[in-house]
Amino acid sequence: QVQFVESGGGLVQPGGSLRLSCAASGFTFSTYFMSWYRQAPGKERELVAAISSAGVIRNYADSVKGRFTISRDNAKNTVALQMNSLKPEDTAVYYCNAGRGVPSFGSWGQGTQVTVSS
Repeated sequence: QVQFVESGGGLVQPGGSLRLSCAASGFTFSTYFMSWYRQAPGKERELVAAISSAGVIRNYADSVKGRFTISRDNAKNTVALQMNSLKPEDTAVYYCNAGRGVPSFGSWGQGTQVTVSS
């Protein structure tokens, strides 16, 4: 069955950095776009970044362009999100899923909490 396990979140001061990781299983990882999403309290889940199957195409939400970098390792079935220059408005639970924008699968992992606060 499809599974996503996110990790790497935590509490960081504004301007700091975090690196999130997602381990995926249960589908042919190397053939799918992969995306990171986030959901802040009281808000809908939103797309943060997406990467094509071979890693050639990368898309970012305007709010994170120039600060976040998405990458993937098809040999390990993992996708990462390097987050720099973090802002309080980046505070959210971060999730990964397959697909570009619209999630390919209905199942979600537990997410990883990112809190940016002084």
